[in-house]
Amino acid sequence: MADAASRLVALAEELLGNQLPVRVRAWDRSEAGPPGAPVVVIRHRRALRRLVFKPGELGLARAWVAGEIDVEGDLYEALDLLAGMIWEKEESAPSFGPLDFLRDPGLRSAAAEFAKLAGPGLPPPPPREEARRRTGLRHTLSRDRKAISHHYDVGNEFYELVLGPSMVYSCAYWQDGGTLEKAQHDKLDLICRKLALRPGQRLLDVGCGWGGLVVHAAREYGVTAVAVTLSEEQAVYARKKVAEEGLAEQVEIRVQDYREVKDGPFDAIASVGMAEHVGAARYREYAADLHALLVPGGRLLNHQIARRPLEDESAYEVDEFIDAYVFPDGELAPVGRTVGLLEDAGFEVRDLESIREHYALTLRAWVRNLEADFARGVRLTSPGRARVWRLYMAASALSFERNRIGVNQLLAVRTPESGASGLPLRSREWRADASATP
Repeated sequence: MADAASRLVALAEELLGNQLPVRVRAWDRSEAGPPGAPVVVIRHRRALRRLVFKPGELGLARAWVAGEIDVEGDLYEALDLLAGMIWEKEESAPSFGPLDFLRDPGLRSAAAEFAKLAGPGLPPPPPREEARRRTGLRHTLSRDRKAISHHYDVGNEFYELVLGPSMVYSCAYWQDGGTLEKAQHDKLDLICRKLALRPGQRLLDVGCGWGGLVVHAAREYGVTAVAVTLSEEQAVYARKKVAEEGLAEQVEIRVQDYREVKDGPFDAIASVGMAEHVGAARYREYAADLHALLVPGGRLLNHQIARRPLEDESAYEVDEFIDAYVFPDGELAPVGRTVGLLEDAGFEVRDLESIREHYALTLRAWVRNLEADFARGVRLTSPGRARVWRLYMAASALSFERNRIGVNQLLAVRTPESGASGLPLRSREWRADASATP
């Protein structure tokens, strides 16, 4: 099959109504597209068959994970150039349904040509890294456990490679440059200061990851802490860290859902990078449960990724690639909706800090860690899993940079009937000794 690249570029431009911004190299070694642009390498015709049977983002994702599609050159540049066609789904982008192909001879011809290039054969099976087909209602206890296990139980050594020694898997807080480790330390300390932690207080960490926050809070602020996760591997790692730090009398790590925590009240609650797993249908319950677990005057620090609001919120759809390969059943909400639901539960929302740009810096640091020893990342998991993480982290970094998604720290208080919030007048100073003195 001669010059498959030119045929693919011509078909793509016909379907998109625009010039393809990247170069294409096909399995027959032919190349086409703008010189000097990043090169999308299509290593096997099987990648096209995936798109024939599953058009759109999921078909592309499967081909990427299987190694049938790759990028030569700057991955960020390639994703940025392709974002409008693949991930953004802008109104201006063409969208074709079955009836369009039946009615339009040009589209029918292009589809037939694409199928011819793909070659005969059955649809290739999805890569084994894809989340298994899920049944039943979303965000039940059992289904959430399976979703969390898919993402987090892939090997602590792999996460050490990506995240670095801090093993903190949420947005760092960058101040005056510095290293990823320093930025993660500063984020943990900022959370503790916003919560105004003091010796003798009880802290609940909802979705504790590998225990970084509770270890820091117990060691530096003298609290006792309960930390819950649904990941067995995270719990094993966190318990080991707690023991090594000599904090076993202060910190308890549980494999438990937040809905199963019944031994409140707590003086403070941190939920960092967990609420994205809760889901819209359960968020009101989540907010009410955390409110009930706090003492009057207790504080909640809710650190959560947010998406841009839609004109029609009922049109929101979970990203296919993220849902299938990264965070099964994960959902994002606009920050305004989150504020409203926390207030409905009885919280007084006292502070909102957007740290969107910080997450882009964090993700780029994680991508550098993975790319610096990619072969080891493959050995620790699988080629497909390592490719999933590289793609999703790079694409997410761009999404934060372009304001397609954001991340916010919301500080809320279970304000008592007296109205005394316990916050200082100038709360943004977030001093370790902050008190309610007016």
